[in-house]
Amino acid sequence: MNSLHKLLVGLALVAVLGVAVADQVMAQSALQKVMQERGLTEKDVLAAAKTYTPTGGRDEYIVCSSGGQSGQVLFYGIPSMRILKYVAVFTPEPWQGYGFDDESKAVLKDGRIRGKDITYGDTHHPSFSETDGEYDGRFVFINDKANPRVAVIDLHDFETKQIVVNPFFKSDHGGCFVTPNTEYIMEASQYAAPLSEEFVPLEEFNDKYRGGLTYWKFDNEKGRIDPESTFTFELPPYSQDLSDAGKGPSYGWGFTNSFCSERYVGGIERGRPPFEAGCSSKDTDFMHVTNWKKAEELVKAGKVKKVNGSYLITMKQAIEEKLLFLIPEPKSPHGVDVTPDGKQIIVSGKLDSHAWVYNFAKIMKAIDDKNFEDVDAYGIPIIALDTALDRSVNVGLGPLHTQFDSEPGVCYTSIYVDSKVTKWNYRTGKVLDDIPIHYNVGHLMTMEGDSKTPDGKYLVALNKLSIDRFNPVGPLHPQNHQLIDISGNQMELLYDMPLPLGEPHYAAAIKADKLKPVVRYKSGWDSRADKRSPYKARAGRERVERNGNKVEVYGTLIRSHITPEIIEVFEGDTVSIHLTNLERAQDEVHGFAMYGQNVQLSIEPGKTASTTFVAEQTGVYPYYCTEFCSALHLEMQGYLLVQPKGYKAKGGDMQEGVKYTKADYETQVATNVATQEVINQVVGFITSHNYTDFPTVVALVEDATDQLGFADEAKAKSEAAAAKNDWQNAMLWANQWWQYQVKTADLGLRAKTHLEQNGAVKSK
Repeated sequence: MNSLHKLLVGLALVAVLGVAVADQVMAQSALQKVMQERGLTEKDVLAAAKTYTPTGGRDEYIVCSSGGQSGQVLFYGIPSMRILKYVAVFTPEPWQGYGFDDESKAVLKDGRIRGKDITYGDTHHPSFSETDGEYDGRFVFINDKANPRVAVIDLHDFETKQIVVNPFFKSDHGGCFVTPNTEYIMEASQYAAPLSEEFVPLEEFNDKYRGGLTYWKFDNEKGRIDPESTFTFELPPYSQDLSDAGKGPSYGWGFTNSFCSERYVGGIERGRPPFEAGCSSKDTDFMHVTNWKKAEELVKAGKVKKVNGSYLITMKQAIEEKLLFLIPEPKSPHGVDVTPDGKQIIVSGKLDSHAWVYNFAKIMKAIDDKNFEDVDAYGIPIIALDTALDRSVNVGLGPLHTQFDSEPGVCYTSIYVDSKVTKWNYRTGKVLDDIPIHYNVGHLMTMEGDSKTPDGKYLVALNKLSIDRFNPVGPLHPQNHQLIDISGNQMELLYDMPLPLGEPHYAAAIKADKLKPVVRYKSGWDSRADKRSPYKARAGRERVERNGNKVEVYGTLIRSHITPEIIEVFEGDTVSIHLTNLERAQDEVHGFAMYGQNVQLSIEPGKTASTTFVAEQTGVYPYYCTEFCSALHLEMQGYLLVQPKGYKAKGGDMQEGVKYTKADYETQVATNVATQEVINQVVGFITSHNYTDFPTVVALVEDATDQLGFADEAKAKSEAAAAKNDWQNAMLWANQWWQYQVKTADLGLRAKTHLEQNGAVKSK
């Protein structure tokens, strides 16, 4: 390199560095201006940077949160705190067609209580399925406290697939908690009640009211709960609460806490102090320790009888078979959490300031040595507290739930009364840090905090109150989920997220890369039953079948056309409309709503959904696509014509709105030819690049090819009409030909853009 060249290079570098420095100075100046205008500190800006997810970016974790009184669950991302989806579970939800299409109605039907449709739920504790104690991203389970039910959500497509009703309970706060390989889902009752449906007066509370703990058997191959292999422990009429399953050395055992073990029945109407007066008067309540592995063996051996059609392990049998034990715990607890290594169990009580750390090995030794301090009123052995306890740690007023860090021994406990989160070490008993939250935190979660290898990094406090945190919107405030950075020695509050959906109680966070949901179904798929729908239809094979007063419509949806466009029935007919979405492109969802019939379907690519109703009144009922699916979305329409009984159609042709000429036809054809040239250019770009390496583009190309095929069919019909000088139909079919071209171009341009933005290379 000669001297002149070196000088020029040097000057160029100086210029580049100068521009970079100038840009940096300008950016800093702009940042300072924004901070000043909005009153932000550097700490505020840093917190924002830690949660900011750029356009098109993805979150590291996905959270499943209960939706409380909405009866739903919701998913959001961390660290962005962006809500991604609500999943309807126990409550109809029209956007997803849940409770409106026949397929989801069948799921809700399985959740009936005593023959009655229950369209409300109070979801509390979601739990991810596990393999060897690790979240595996296959399923989520959620309970309904108001009506003791458990639901299965398949993360293959984030849809509710199954609801089961507990055959014994009348409520269940303590669900759902899974065993390490998702062999069972634990569901504990809450408020004691008779295990039958018979009336029993409250005067017989101690003798005939009962609590319980159900181990729902889960069939991992079928992805469904197996009620036939499920068993329930009969428990005393204490209020059972939350549970956790042992892991590692404690595998095969379950732990469930309780409150109101005083078994007091209030009733100011009867001249007695209220319920709360008799609860929590004792210094301790009881943690229940259950041996589910041995119980499973007894069930398989035919040694457990069925009651109400389900296996029930009575207290007498549980005591005789050494399946059930009690240990004193802090009064009014809300949370029993097994440590990641499975060696210890942490319980906190709302009316105590301590977290109690139990040692599983000590518990087993006491059982093996038959070292019991007493039995309760029902004969269940009680292990002495000092025999089972490692330590008691003062963590703050009103401790509730505990989650774990990636650092061994470190955990976090929500402190309800003090409105804070305490970080401490359950092995040493040392408190490490605390942070105020806003306000009255109930549960909290860390990333994969219930698994055997928690990630740490972030913590979310699920707060019951949000006083002064957000813009006022009336007396009913949103809940507040607060994101906290726990990656350092001290916790740092990053983000407040208002959550205006019921009262979310608990949440669980999973690594996003463990989730592999589909983006489309196999053609003609019944998503709730996970199999081909018997009502699927293919393009060109749509049909309407009548059998007496029952009418079956087998239709299809594709941009921008509902087939059939006209459905004719008689008053009093039972009408079933089955629609298959023919799209293959990602996110090309179609909806189907109809006037006056309470019909709203959501039909994702490949899916078949149905609706059945009685056409009770004559009239004209327009229907249309509810999802804005294309530029011609508004034209995606049709009519249900409910005719009077015995009606005979009037003669005559359909009325034309506009009369077309040969010139109109020729103008439209010229437009079509020009449009085809654009399509050819886009096709040339796509095929000249490695588009087959991009699954999203492959699906778009498949859809575009279908649309272009439809265009060819419309073109042929247009040309045939023109040959007969039928300019009206020639023009209409020419316009339809162009409509298909527009859809083809739309798909092609999306594919081209995707290739350009994702590094496609030109083929050699």
